[in-house]
Amino acid sequence: MEQIVQYIKPELLIVSVILYFIGIWLKQAQTVKDKYIPLILGGLGIALCAVWVLATSPLRTGPEIAMAAFTAIVQGVLVAGLSTYVNQIIKQAGK
Repeated sequence: MEQIVQYIKPELLIVSVILYFIGIWLKQAQTVKDKYIPLILGGLGIALCAVWVLATSPLRTGPEIAMAAFTAIVQGVLVAGLSTYVNQIIKQAGK
């Protein structure tokens, strides 16, 4: 887990916590099949990270826009992966 956290911007670690609780809520609501929860969390992670990137990055040139998109996607996938990873650790520890 430490290796994953090294690549996530510290400001975005809270997004992983938020996604963890959204995942729990989706699981308990039983409106979404379990196999789709990671995909939904990934999309939400990318969207939330995109909001942060857009708020903190200058977007004047093509390379800046491309870097912002890349950062949002990579960070979104990483925070979603971290939230799923933590969920699995908690499940496995309970067994």
